[in-house]
Amino acid sequence: MKKIVSILAGLALFGLPAYAQKDENNRIKNAGHVMTEILNIPDDIPADILNKAECVIVLPSVMKAAFIVGASYGRGVMTCRNGPSFNGRWSAPSMMALEAGSVGFQIGGQATDFVLLVMNQRGAKAILSSQVKLGGDVAAAAGPKGRDAAASTDVTMRAEILSYSRSRGLFAGISLEGSTLRTDNDGNERLYGQGVSGEDIVINSKIHAPASAKLLVSTLDRKSPSNRSDK
Repeated sequence: MKKIVSILAGLALFGLPAYAQKDENNRIKNAGHVMTEILNIPDDIPADILNKAECVIVLPSVMKAAFIVGASYGRGVMTCRNGPSFNGRWSAPSMMALEAGSVGFQIGGQATDFVLLVMNQRGAKAILSSQVKLGGDVAAAAGPKGRDAAASTDVTMRAEILSYSRSRGLFAGISLEGSTLRTDNDGNERLYGQGVSGEDIVINSKIHAPASAKLLVSTLDRKSPSNRSDK
């Protein structure tokens, strides 16, 4: 009996955290696949827009039901260019959560992938420090794609976040105004340990990227190796 109790105690201490970590690692892997596939679409995120982004947030397979109920949320990851000036290589990913938006926000009946580009340091630091409302706390707009980029310069200059979606094989810019975005601190603790903040992960470079982030980070390092934003 004592042996059984000991085994159960060991599972409680070690098995459950390991299982929880698997969930976060799967989230990171899915984000890597989404980012890679979107950046290989002919009419994808314009290179000059991606090169000016400080951070990228990927939210794979967000379901419409989550936004109808208002109690659930889409989960994803955020990676930034390392360092206080956002000039380094792409960081280990921080866990993120996107919560229910306005009544008018519709994403269709199937799962939708979202990619959000954070275009300046103020927006990045606001997201990492607290929950922010898109369109309120930070300026958000549908991101231009392909040949539309040149015609949308004014929009991209004003917006702190540019958002894109992919659903049913269709890729487009989409407004997420009214939704809220925050760091998923519970997810970060399960993956990296207690006391690790989103800022420690993506800006202060205190965390090494897990193996599950290889595809995501390497894809961004290859597609956008340097920050070309106007500081």
